[in-house]
Amino acid sequence: MWDELVRAIGLVLIIEGILPFLYPKRWRALVQQLASVDNRSLRTAGLVCMLAGTALLMLFD
Repeated sequence: MWDELVRAIGLVLIIEGILPFLYPKRWRALVQQLASVDNRSLRTAGLVCMLAGTALLMLFD
């Protein structure tokens, strides 16, 4: 179980690092835009991502 968790976290870190590595200027602009988004919208987007991830895990398990 712990091995799978560490692998999953490693994959998340790799995926999260792709955009800043390939497009640092665009990534910075995106972060600046996100700073102006209200908390409710960010929470809704986070919830949707979590639910989509959970659904994918359930479908392919």
